[in-house]
Amino acid sequence: MRFIFISLFAICVCIEKQTVLASDATSSGKSEKFVGHKHARRKLDDIGGDISIDCGVPAGFMYLDEKTQLSYKSDEEFIRTGVNKNISSKFMSANLQNTYATVRSFPEGNRNCYSLRPPEGKAKTYLTRASFMYGDYDDEDKLPEFDLYIGVNRWDSIKFDNASHVVIKEIIHSALMDEINVCLLNTGKGTPFISALELRHFHNATYRTQSGALVLYRRLDVGSTTTQIIRFKDDHYDRIWVPYPGFPGSASINTSFIIDSLVDSQYRLPSAVMKTAVKPMNVNDSLDFDFEIGDPTLQFYVYMHFAELESRQGNQYREFSIELNGNLWEKSVVPEYLQSKTISSTQPARGSKLNFSLCKTSNSTLPPILNAIEIYILTDTLQEPTDQDDVNAIMDIKLSYDVGKGWQGDPCSPMYYSWDGLNCSYNGYKPPKIISLNLTSEGLTGKISPSLSNLKSLENLDLSNNSLTGSIPEFLSQLPLLRVLNLDGNKLSGSVPTSLVARSQNGSLLLSIGRNPDLCLSAPCKKEKRNSVMPVVAASVSLLVILIALLVFWTYKRKRGSLKSDNQQFTYSEIVDITNNFHRILGKGGFGTVYHGYLADGSEVAIKMLSASSSQGPKQFRTEAQLLMRVHHRNLASLVGYCNDGGNVGLVYEYMAYGNLKQYLFDETKEALSWKDRLQIAVDAAQGLEYLHHGCKPPIIHRDVKTANILLNEKMQAKLADFGFSKIFPAESESHISTSIVGTVGYLDPEYYASNRLTEKSDVYSFGIVLLELITGLPAIIRGYNNTHIVNRVCPFLERGDVRSIVDPRLEANFDTNSVWKVAETAMECVPSISFQRPTMSHVVTELKKCLEMETAREQIQRTKSQMLSLSSSVDISAVEVETEMGPEAR
Repeated sequence: MRFIFISLFAICVCIEKQTVLASDATSSGKSEKFVGHKHARRKLDDIGGDISIDCGVPAGFMYLDEKTQLSYKSDEEFIRTGVNKNISSKFMSANLQNTYATVRSFPEGNRNCYSLRPPEGKAKTYLTRASFMYGDYDDEDKLPEFDLYIGVNRWDSIKFDNASHVVIKEIIHSALMDEINVCLLNTGKGTPFISALELRHFHNATYRTQSGALVLYRRLDVGSTTTQIIRFKDDHYDRIWVPYPGFPGSASINTSFIIDSLVDSQYRLPSAVMKTAVKPMNVNDSLDFDFEIGDPTLQFYVYMHFAELESRQGNQYREFSIELNGNLWEKSVVPEYLQSKTISSTQPARGSKLNFSLCKTSNSTLPPILNAIEIYILTDTLQEPTDQDDVNAIMDIKLSYDVGKGWQGDPCSPMYYSWDGLNCSYNGYKPPKIISLNLTSEGLTGKISPSLSNLKSLENLDLSNNSLTGSIPEFLSQLPLLRVLNLDGNKLSGSVPTSLVARSQNGSLLLSIGRNPDLCLSAPCKKEKRNSVMPVVAASVSLLVILIALLVFWTYKRKRGSLKSDNQQFTYSEIVDITNNFHRILGKGGFGTVYHGYLADGSEVAIKMLSASSSQGPKQFRTEAQLLMRVHHRNLASLVGYCNDGGNVGLVYEYMAYGNLKQYLFDETKEALSWKDRLQIAVDAAQGLEYLHHGCKPPIIHRDVKTANILLNEKMQAKLADFGFSKIFPAESESHISTSIVGTVGYLDPEYYASNRLTEKSDVYSFGIVLLELITGLPAIIRGYNNTHIVNRVCPFLERGDVRSIVDPRLEANFDTNSVWKVAETAMECVPSISFQRPTMSHVVTELKKCLEMETAREQIQRTKSQMLSLSSSVDISAVEVETEMGPEAR
């Protein structure tokens, strides 16, 4: 007869989802008394080498927990972020465990990490336990949800049933680094917090797996005669054993004798757990039970613990087999009297239900027994942590300069949460390496850190606009992959290493060393030549620019050949034929109506005809026609020809099959653009605008940059269009006083609007608004009660470090968060009300290209992982010792 396991003992709680009903305090005086008691606890040294942290208690606080006899300490030495909070008094009670009375909350930043350094160091097996009780600590009565990471790999999600629900998560893992990081990630569903964090060192032979880490699902003290959990000091490893009286159709047995665990010493099972067990009520029955899992894709490791509790008489003999999901799991189990024995998985089990059947063998006269059982979910640890040498180097740099810009956890992984100012290379399953470090304007002082020499993959180093002193070290020239070195705007002195100068001159290194008054190019430095760096560098750069310009011009002339008159003049009758008598309308604007047409060679065109009632007029028509005839760039809409026949005026453009960007962002009938598509469009449009500002002589200000004027062709290539308001600047002028303000509400530069003073930075402001629209999927003016401007909408979220809440939900979190942050930062740099604070379009283009590279790298990683996962069912890709591959590497 099989007895099906229905549910756990009603008054007990499982470790995965433990609920403590903290009874209300009978009076506020009782609550205050408890709080006072907690903060008057004794300060004692920690016990052994394990780590026990009570999160949220005052800095420097230590105490001995009376129930567990474990020494807990404040978390101040393990984390630099977060705020301490007390739970609401209505959840306080005399029975509440001390660690749940306070929490550390993390209202700022997307990732906050504890850094644990156990004295046993790396290549060891550890149990890490994180505990949470909300207790309405923030007086918002809103249950949060967030993610928990161990190292660079996701551990679990934290969810609550109610405010008094205690959630405890345990993971057994192997550390390949001396530092273990436990990180809380904000997923946009509430502020992360934590009540307690504990780390215990295990014997390396305990809980071995082929790969991955073990997340606790159940740990049951079977046959328990009490309702008390068992942990330290009964359990040497401080495992928490939940009491469970038995399965349906089973009976409890127990002994008063001590159970010897030395025979099975690696597990060191507590005698208090092993001295109770269950057996079938009928001697001939099997012991049957099951666990409803639900998710058939999960893999499990099972550990069953046995000890004979009954002194056998005469020929009595106990032997049984174990079946799991109908398959023979263990052929013969013979428990030893008062001695522990563990039967464990050699391969992970899989299924939506775990069915166990313990059946006595034909030789047995006694039924099967079970003293305790542990079930763990196998979690993959596919995400590689950053290269150890790079970690050591960047941590030294962090300490040297006291960098506080959210540098927590692993520098590069997970890729969505890499450190600000870092770009990393992601090459399949190899550890990521740091390839770019940007510490510009971070207030750095002292000398250039020698730890930079250990970042062997570094390609781009920006230490500009700080207060660094001393000489430029020789080791910078020995970084083999370094291509860009920016030391501009510091207080460096002495001569520039000749090897750096040589690399700059041969073109292998872009070197920026301006605004260092005491720096010179050659030794010995002479005082009168202290400013000699800039002219030499400027001259070299100017010569290089001239040579490149001549080469580009020569190539361009060759390609164009005899096509000197690109822009064809059409008669009105020809326009009628081309448009099939204006049959198909593509759109309407202030200039007039835009029609679709075909030229004689079959190529498609868009024809914009000036209407008599147009808010614009012949002046704007001439401006646009004249401008497009003299500018040529792949990211500017191309003019095919024009019509100026009597009173009929029109411009003939290349046809852009996918319309404009505004349609794709705000028309719900259109398919949502991916984040990579948006980045590519941003780069294209930025390059077109950069060409107008810096590639045209004299420069051109567009004056109406907006999503409606960014057109998309069939390859989703973006081109800037509609130059009717554009202004050509005199070469010697940096600004222009405009007699009339033109542009579009929401995109209009506030300084230009207030002063009539037009500069190229007016376009930069408008482009910043376009970037915010690309991120959020919201228009420049968000229609509603207050008609909110998009800048005012996003600012509060960005100020508190929450970029995910402003991202267009249609992206469905399928994006590189770090690249979104960089685009958001670039956008906000573009929109200050004072124009000189805004960057140039050249700077914007550079930043956006970096973002595109990051997103491209993320997609490549995803494709690689998908390919590897598709092979994992048939190919064993991990044949490494468990001691080094069992758990995720610490950051």
